[in-house]
Amino acid sequence: MELLTLLWNNVVPFLFVLTVLVFVHEIGHYWVARRCGVRIEVFSIGFGPELFGWNDRTGTRWKVSAVPLGGYVKMFGEGDTIEDADGREREISDDEKKVSFAHKRLGQRAAIVAAGPAANFLLAIVLLGGLFALAGSPRLLPVAASVQAGSAAEAAGIQPGDRILSVAGEETEWFDDLRRTIAELPGVEVDVALRRGDVEHVVKVAPKAVSMPDPAGGTREVGQLGVTADPTQVGYVRYDPATAAWKAVETTVVMSGRILGYLGQIIVGARPADEVGGPLRIAQMSAEVAAGGFVNLINFMAVLSINLGLINLFPIPMLDGGHLVFFMAEGLRGRPLGPRTQEYGFRFGLILVFLLMIFATWNDLVYHFKVIELIKQLVT
Repeated sequence: MELLTLLWNNVVPFLFVLTVLVFVHEIGHYWVARRCGVRIEVFSIGFGPELFGWNDRTGTRWKVSAVPLGGYVKMFGEGDTIEDADGREREISDDEKKVSFAHKRLGQRAAIVAAGPAANFLLAIVLLGGLFALAGSPRLLPVAASVQAGSAAEAAGIQPGDRILSVAGEETEWFDDLRRTIAELPGVEVDVALRRGDVEHVVKVAPKAVSMPDPAGGTREVGQLGVTADPTQVGYVRYDPATAAWKAVETTVVMSGRILGYLGQIIVGARPADEVGGPLRIAQMSAEVAAGGFVNLINFMAVLSINLGLINLFPIPMLDGGHLVFFMAEGLRGRPLGPRTQEYGFRFGLILVFLLMIFATWNDLVYHFKVIELIKQLVT
C-alpha cells in the first residue's frame, strides 16, 4: 500500500507533467508538417517497445511506448533514400518526394522544426492566461521574511513577519509597491505603518541611499529598506480575458529572459552549476507542487514548458535549434551541408546531450537527494 501511495504521489504527477509537455511539443511538429504535406509515419509518446497504439486514416501510427521520458514524430523521407519492405535502401520516387520532409522547401522544413518549441511557448501562454483569468496572477504581499543586519529596517525596529501597510501615507498593497516607494526616498525619513500580529504600529524609517546603475550608463541613488519578501505570502489579482492573455505573453517573455540570464551566469561562473536540476529533480518538484494544489501544478507546467521550448532552441545538433542552424547554413550556402558534416554534427550533439543529462542527474543525486552522504552514513 505504501508503494502505491509513493507512486501516486511522486511518479504520477511527474509522468502527467512530462507527457503533456512532450505531447504538445511533438504535436507542434506534427501539425505544421501535416500542413506542409509531409506524411507522418509514427507519433510516439515515449521510447522503446510499443505498449499500445493505433493507425489513423492517413497511415500514421499513434503509440505509447515503454520508456515515458520523451517522444518523437517520425516523418517520411527524412533523407534521400528509404528502406523497402526487405530492409534494403532505395531512392525516393517522384510521387514520394511530394510527401517527403527532406524534399520540402527550406522555409517549410524550418517551420516544421521550429513548431515544437513554439508549441511549448504557446502552451505556457495558454496555461498562464487561464490561471490569470480564473485563479489570478500571484503577487508577493509586503511581508518581511527577513531583515538585513545594519539596514534601515533593522534600525527602525521592523521584524520578520511584519506586514508593511503604507510608506509616507502611500498604501503598499504588494511588495513591488513597497520596493518602488522606498526606492524613491533615499535618505528621507518617513512614517511606515505596519501590522505585527493584530497590532498596528507606525515607525520612523530613513531608507539607506545606495547607488544603482541607470539605463543611460550612469548611476543614481535609490532608497533601500533592507527586507526580503516572504515567498509564502502571496495574493492573487484576476484579470479579464484580454488582459490575462497579454499578461501571459509578457510573463512568458520575461521568464524566458530570466532563464537565459540564469544559464548565462552559470556558464560564466557567476552562479554555481550545482543548481542545475535533471529529471529526478523535476520529478521531485512535480510531486511537491502537485501536493500544493492543481493551480500550483499548472503554473509549474507553464514554467517547465518555457524551459523545454528554450532548451530545444539551443544550437546543438540533435535538438531543434541544431537543425535550424543547419538550415541557416543551407540558406547561406545555397545547398545543404554534406552528409558527413551533418553526421559528425549529430554525433557531437548526441554526446553533448548525453553528457548534460549525466551532469544534471549527478547534481540531482549529489546535491538535491544527498545520495553520497547517505551512502557514507550506511557504510560508517
